[in-house]
Amino acid sequence: MNEASLWARLKTSLQASAGEIVFGMEDGTVSIFGLVFGVAATTTDQKAVLIAGASGAVAAAVSMMAGTYLDAETGEDQTKVMASRITSDLQNDPGAVLQEVTQRLQAVGMANDQAASVKSFLGSQPAVLRGFAMALAMPGDADSRQSPLVRSLWMLLADFLAAAIPILPFGFLPVAQGRVVSGIVTTLLLVALGVGRAKIGGRSIVRTVFETVSIGVAAAIAGVGIGVFVSHIFT
Repeated sequence: MNEASLWARLKTSLQASAGEIVFGMEDGTVSIFGLVFGVAATTTDQKAVLIAGASGAVAAAVSMMAGTYLDAETGEDQTKVMASRITSDLQNDPGAVLQEVTQRLQAVGMANDQAASVKSFLGSQPAVLRGFAMALAMPGDADSRQSPLVRSLWMLLADFLAAAIPILPFGFLPVAQGRVVSGIVTTLLLVALGVGRAKIGGRSIVRTVFETVSIGVAAAIAGVGIGVFVSHIFT
């Protein structure tokens, strides 16, 4: 496999997993933003902040990867079960499957004469009828073309890389300055993620950015609040 072909496959896989990548990045950013700010609000020890952030980032990324893998695997299993059921129904009573498909087409607005023509065609094409029945029962999307492993690895990478953003400033700066820089760069990342979410979902950019940033700020406030509260109890 040449380099161009490998890059093309990687690009296709990236595009197919765009929704999961944005979700993973948002999850990693928000969760670790709240964690490191909660720790940084109660200590000036860089090591403590870095250990908490790094361990939290790894644990969160692995957890999201596992969740994505299991969800994708379950989806594949459901598709296989549905395909088996439809195949069995076609063998036992193809007329019932044909009638169900025709009714579904009419329900979404197909005219009776057009539905009758489609019914006549599908009645003579069992393989096409099976495809129609599968498509109507479980509509596919871009993600379904990727294996659970590929989807989970994209999630792991996106979640971990995004989680590193709030942590890195504390590795180079004292905790007080690190909080400021971390807050700025994380906010910029959340803005970028909001724009990405808006484009993927066809939503208002301003509204989606505001929602995304607000969630991040809420996580930071919650982290600081619980950190200060616990610190106060044990002081």
